[in-house]
Amino acid sequence: MSMVELSVEIPAEDMQNLCGQLDSNMKKIERSLRVSLIPRDGIVKVIGPQPNADRAAGVLQSLARLSHSGNTITEQNVDYALSLSMDEREEAINEIDQDVVCRTVAGKPIKPKTLGQKKYVDTIREKMITFGLGPAGTGKTYLAMAMAIDAFRGGEVNRIILTRPAIEAGENLGFLPGDLQSKIDPYLRPLYDALYQIMGADSYLANYEKGLIEVAPLAYMRGRTLDNAYIILDEAQNTTPAQMKMFLTRIGFGSKVVVTGDPSQKDLPQGTVSGLDVASRVLRSIDEIGMVTLTNRDVVRHPLVQKIVEAYEKYEKKQEYQDRRHERYEKSRGHRR
Repeated sequence: MSMVELSVEIPAEDMQNLCGQLDSNMKKIERSLRVSLIPRDGIVKVIGPQPNADRAAGVLQSLARLSHSGNTITEQNVDYALSLSMDEREEAINEIDQDVVCRTVAGKPIKPKTLGQKKYVDTIREKMITFGLGPAGTGKTYLAMAMAIDAFRGGEVNRIILTRPAIEAGENLGFLPGDLQSKIDPYLRPLYDALYQIMGADSYLANYEKGLIEVAPLAYMRGRTLDNAYIILDEAQNTTPAQMKMFLTRIGFGSKVVVTGDPSQKDLPQGTVSGLDVASRVLRSIDEIGMVTLTNRDVVRHPLVQKIVEAYEKYEKKQEYQDRRHERYEKSRGHRR
């Protein structure tokens, strides 16, 4: 395969950001695409086989545009640009960057970072009810919270209601001290954290005291009709089918609903069917309901999280295969008897 040398112009103010600490971003691109990169005087020389060099040049141009838009280039950005280059879609990372959902209290823009997240955000905008399914770290809850706060700030809804089932994650916490609120707060802490970061503690507390923002366990939804509200059900894989039906039938006029969950991380008692699994099958054909499945390619936490998710997915698939083989073997033994 013939070797080529390409030159990619990088604005001087973006060069350091693009290279990364100790040229870590450049080294990752070199290892992944088996090319050599030589940054010098506002130009990066790309040396390698033609297809690899073309891909590397595309990745560099895409990341340079991302940097020029004011983003700090992270390892996650580099990984995702490389994965998009496999499909020759490097430019998509810049299209995603244009979509600002809202800004945090510190002025930091909240944006989708992957094509899966972009589809998720667009579906929430278009549909009355959206199911966001996917592994940890894909931004399901955080993006839904950002969308809710943006709608609340814009006057599209009068209230934000955040809820999740109060189920212990494989532990028995026993009798926690304090009043009822103290007992349920640990289950809802991730929702509070996101609210504080996006909205600010003072703004959250002021709206909470007025009853305009509510964070409550799922059991508190029974018997209510929720009009003109933005409602997020988090950790929905831990609902029962009856709880999920109860929740979905609370929705009133002018409301928007986002249901998030990771079907691979259920904390329900052994043998209990997940309401999320049932709902995603039963409701898939209804036009007003959107179903978005995020994958390990949409993980935006530390890159190690993506590797952990991938490792568990491989393990679980292997386990499923072995369980099916064992089941078939036991059936065949039964027939022989």
